[in-house]
Amino acid sequence: MTNQEPKKVLIVAYYWPPAGGPGVQRWLKFVKYLPEFNIKPILFVPDNPSYPIVDESLVKEIPKGMEIIRTPIREIYKLASIISKNKSKIISRGIIPKSSKQSSLEKLLLYVRGNYFIPDARIAWVNPSVDYLTKYISKNKIDTIITTGPPHSMHLIGLNLKKKLSIKWIADFRDPWTTIGYHKELKLTKNSQQKHLELEAEVLINADQIIVTSHHTKTEFESKTDRPIEVITNGYDEHEIETPKKDSKFTLAHIGSLLSDRNPKILWEVISELIEEIEEFRKNFKLKLVGTVSEEIMSSIDEHGLKKYTEYYGYLEHDEALVHQMSSRILLLIEIDSEETKAIIPGKFFEYLHSGTPILAIGPNGSDIETLIAETNSGRYFSYNSKDKIKNQLLRYFEDYQANNLLAVNKNIEKYSRKNLTQKLSQLI
Repeated sequence: MTNQEPKKVLIVAYYWPPAGGPGVQRWLKFVKYLPEFNIKPILFVPDNPSYPIVDESLVKEIPKGMEIIRTPIREIYKLASIISKNKSKIISRGIIPKSSKQSSLEKLLLYVRGNYFIPDARIAWVNPSVDYLTKYISKNKIDTIITTGPPHSMHLIGLNLKKKLSIKWIADFRDPWTTIGYHKELKLTKNSQQKHLELEAEVLINADQIIVTSHHTKTEFESKTDRPIEVITNGYDEHEIETPKKDSKFTLAHIGSLLSDRNPKILWEVISELIEEIEEFRKNFKLKLVGTVSEEIMSSIDEHGLKKYTEYYGYLEHDEALVHQMSSRILLLIEIDSEETKAIIPGKFFEYLHSGTPILAIGPNGSDIETLIAETNSGRYFSYNSKDKIKNQLLRYFEDYQANNLLAVNKNIEKYSRKNLTQKLSQLI
């Protein structure tokens, strides 16, 4: 133990309980463990945010006595909800319908969001936050700030504070910026695209330290800056939830959002064929969807005759989702088949690891997830052109289920515990 005063670090974030979804988990867990490494985290978050997903159960995980600063924010989604509450909430969750299925209102909302609010709908919080924090940082003798995005407006707060004060600035990218898949759906003009690139470059060049969650993103950013870049993935945390019994059915479960372009039709085809070909599979199979699912995917499931085999739970509080992860027989991990998504490592992957449930993953060739699944021996990963291989693997899983021998034998997962990852972060601070 050290007798030195804890080092103060100010963390600028948008997502914070009662926000739900993966964006809130990363820093909720970091601040839990930072004091063990003689670092005092101070949170700066909006007072009246428009969160697309709310999970009140996460509030109880905020460390007691933690200093949290809140200031008001003005957001486009609150204004858009006056026009259409449902459309604005769906878009704010990242569920963007395909262009051919977008209504005129959806097209308008996307165009306005993409071209009038750069880099994102939280841009109006930047200047007031910089004014407030300039005084707060000087008064409280804070020498390190961390900004975490998306939303990448948080990084603009860090950029402006860096220019005004002599302060160490760490920029944490939970996702890439200009290469993220949904940028293509925002109907950006050439000028808007250029503005994003300029802002991204300014952040990457001026931050003292950059943190990313995947090696693909590190490689991308290394071509854009000479600032030091460290990979700190998301991770899993210990919990006190009692391990439930495994489902009696052969349940294949997906936890989290299934966006419009994340539609594994190849998997629905495989399951449909197995149901048709194998009576025992037909009697025992069940598909569980926990989280927000787009209408396109629900329609696709129905088109393949799987509706009666599907249980849709919608968004559940985090603890309830963990129960499904542990009780299901197989966990499904789906990523869009594109170059941009090779860098995406969903936060739920690490909770999947900790659940001890085998993973069946489908995504692009050469992704970071493919590497992690092989490294941890946590399941099998397939590309979208591997129908026969997916079918054979699902059949093997089903045979193991029938023999009561369907288990994950994970290895090398301890380094992905939240505490070990926080130790790595503390060394950068």
